[in-house]
Amino acid sequence: MTELFSPEWMQAYAQQWNTEPELTEALGKIHFSSVIGYGFEDESEPRGVISIVNGQVTYAGTYNSQKLNWDLRADSHHWQQWLTNGLNMMGVSMAYMTRKLQFRVGDYLAMIKDPRMAGPFIKSFTVMSRV
Repeated sequence: MTELFSPEWMQAYAQQWNTEPELTEALGKIHFSSVIGYGFEDESEPRGVISIVNGQVTYAGTYNSQKLNWDLRADSHHWQQWLTNGLNMMGVSMAYMTRKLQFRVGDYLAMIKDPRMAGPFIKSFTVMSRV
């Protein structure tokens, strides 16, 4: 298995993302463009990053001080748990409230209240599990 958030893992994640219409089409409709970092809660910077333009991942790889719109962190145990079991809306809310899933950058509450973004956010965890 490729190391979580390594450049190879991020590129495989991007390939899966770009083949998932519930992400690409849904986010394309709202012209969603963002830079999202992923990493571990005990590290100062994210390990991996994806750049999204109108719903499509255009870059995936190592974090190199890019300006982030979102920075998602958790410990390795919880990342693995979510990759294995998935994550639904209630699970995301509980993970956020208990700080198992941290948003170092980004407005979780605004995102989760917008169904145009909340659905794709949940779907992104399903896509992660395919890597």
